Amino acid sequence: MRIRSTLAGFALATLLASPVLAQSGMTVGFSQVGSESGWRAAETSVTREEAKKRGIDLKFADAQQKQENQIKAIRSFVAQGVDAILLAPVVATGWDQVLEEAKDAKIPVVLLDRNIETKDDSLYLTAVTSDQVHEGKVAGDYLVGQVGSKPCKVVELQGTTGSSPAIARKKGFEEAIKGHDNISLTRSQTGDFTRTKGKEVMESFIKAENGGKDICAVYAHNDDMAVGAIQAIKEAGLKPGSDIMVVSIDAVPDIFQAMSNGEANATVELTPNMAGPAFDALEAYKKDGKEPPKWIQTESKLYTQKDDPKAVMEAKKGMGY
Repeated sequence: MRIRSTLAGFALATLLASPVLAQSGMTVGFSQVGSESGWRAAETSVTREEAKKRGIDLKFADAQQKQENQIKAIRSFVAQGVDAILLAPVVATGWDQVLEEAKDAKIPVVLLDRNIETKDDSLYLTAVTSDQVHEGKVAGDYLVGQVGSKPCKVVELQGTTGSSPAIARKKGFEEAIKGHDNISLTRSQTGDFTRTKGKEVMESFIKAENGGKDICAVYAHNDDMAVGAIQAIKEAGLKPGSDIMVVSIDAVPDIFQAMSNGEANATVELTPNMAGPAFDALEAYKKDGKEPPKWIQTESKLYTQKDDPKAVMEAKKGMGY
């Protein structure tokens, strides 16, 4: 069953969550992808807040979107003898050796936001993520519903090449538009989850597609790339949200501002609170040896211009953004 969130539910859960790890004295290393987007910054903020609330000594390492930096950080955490490691992996592959080192040191690893590809899933305790294929499908279903039978050429701004969100969100979107011959995915390129790169790639799409006049919609794997695309569309003399529809994923405040201005059409929410469920799982494992399920699914929801974007934007500003 798909789990869908509301802002009120998320806020209430955050406020009422009991500090199950308070005074535990645990030390947890957190290898974060970087700070490439507003959502990523919010995830970092929420993780720090959750750790403080629960009495956890959080060792933070910003990988600046480089896997080699994450591998160094994990090895450093192992050398320090931390009690657990949180890993938001920049890409899906290439983790087996370093995670084997953590396993040999009896340090449980919890994946946040993104998954990895491995033949040995005992290398990590659990993965706290959304259903990223579902996110892409929700975005695609929305576009299908809006377009109807009209011809629609779509350009896609992919996330970081090789990352699990980029792979999954592309797959879900393509599943949604499959069988709708009037909708075609004409161009697809990585924008690396950043606003700057999203703008740059969208500019190239516009030049290649008759000054943007042949583009019906842009699908971005995150909101920051969508915001960059909106800037490119405006600079090309077109109206984002009407001349070119804008659909993305994350639900950060900036995209709600764009929706309020009529410059974006829809976004799929990705909650930044991955740490809460992760710390709960670690507490149970450390206390009773109880292993959590391999996948702890977080909440997601579609927002459109009909959802009072200004009110949603204000509510989200108190959620780590």
